[in-house]
Amino acid sequence: MTEFGVTQEGFVLKGLDAILGDAKARAGQMWATLGLQPDLSATSPLLKLIEATAQEDAELWKRLQDFYYSAFVSTSTGDALDLLGDDVGLVRRDAFATGAVTLTLTGGLSGRTYIVPEGTILLAPTRGQSFATLAAAELTTDVTERSVDVRAFTRGTDGDVPLGTITAIDPAYRAVYLADFGPADVTVTNEHELSGGDGREDDDTYRGRQLGISRTLWTSEAVGQAVLDIDGVIDVLLSDPLGGVDVSQSFFNEFSFGERLFSAERRIGEPYTFDLVVAHDFRWPWRTTGSVPGVYERVAEVADRVRPAGVHPNIVEADHIDVGVRARVIVERGYDEAALSTAIRARLTDTLGGDLRLGTAVLYSKVMRAIVEVPGVVDVQRLHLRRYPPAFGRITFGEVPHQTTVVDAAVGQNLLMGPTELPVFRSDAALHDLELVTA
Repeated sequence: MTEFGVTQEGFVLKGLDAILGDAKARAGQMWATLGLQPDLSATSPLLKLIEATAQEDAELWKRLQDFYYSAFVSTSTGDALDLLGDDVGLVRRDAFATGAVTLTLTGGLSGRTYIVPEGTILLAPTRGQSFATLAAAELTTDVTERSVDVRAFTRGTDGDVPLGTITAIDPAYRAVYLADFGPADVTVTNEHELSGGDGREDDDTYRGRQLGISRTLWTSEAVGQAVLDIDGVIDVLLSDPLGGVDVSQSFFNEFSFGERLFSAERRIGEPYTFDLVVAHDFRWPWRTTGSVPGVYERVAEVADRVRPAGVHPNIVEADHIDVGVRARVIVERGYDEAALSTAIRARLTDTLGGDLRLGTAVLYSKVMRAIVEVPGVVDVQRLHLRRYPPAFGRITFGEVPHQTTVVDAAVGQNLLMGPTELPVFRSDAALHDLELVTA
């Protein structure tokens, strides 16, 4: 006999066929007590009434199933997921406002290309809001205008600014990254209003945050969860070998930290620290730049709320490793090679860029698949994965060899990352070397 409803295996839905079968059986039993045989043929009015009520009962069972699964984070959706978030003090976040701006070059020199990099900080002075460009823009005296997508740095409707509001590049950003423009200048304007700030975080993202939330305060998981909740932070690695934060360590409360360290005398007044390695979206500045608060300062503020007294974080920026490809790509006839090259770069960034975390290897097979799936690509030959490390020697979680040039992996070889290295795919990276050949 099949069990329906709440069982040890979960909720078993009673389908329309089972409901209809039970109703017909009960009708037969009821009429049998009267010594009659009911007409349950296809044209019977009695059967039509039974089918109508069975349809209503089937919908009720569906509602019961939804209600049952709404009590679990892994299966809940919509308003029910919001209620579960309220129980643990984790609310659904607002979305980022998005839109486009027009960058215009003035006073440029003939023959020179001016590049406004991805992640350039733009300002809406009258609204006090900051925005980041989502793509690089190349400007010349022949092509003086480019439209670039932008996204607000802060969530919510404050980023929904009207047209003509975004009018400048952040002076602090310009002084550091656009100082070589010389007499040239770049003006900014948004010809359309920005929107989307009134949206809410999608169920999958919100559910992932709830599943990963720590229920304890003074643990490494609690610190990691608090830091990962910061906008712009991609991944975090916490090293606490002496157990100052993680009270679940086996030797916690078995050592007198006030008298001696494990290997040497403890100096009076010397703080205890743990290492916090943070990988962030490159569009967010590591240190406060102009009007945009830096990742370092925001991480320090959040970690300070969950750290134990006398235990302080040593916040370190992860090594962001630029990753590119060198390959011979066979393409179909009739495709524009420049547009196809751009599509391949964008495909690599969209497909692989969002899945990479600290220490994650870049898999050769995934890169090959991402390129082959681009419309117009027939085959990929002599594919090499490439990397260029921007910095080494700042973190001591294992040895990483110092390299000063671009490293090409052999054909078929994955790119292995150190525990504090984050691979980064960028569509405008100079590491990409694609030779397109028509089939």
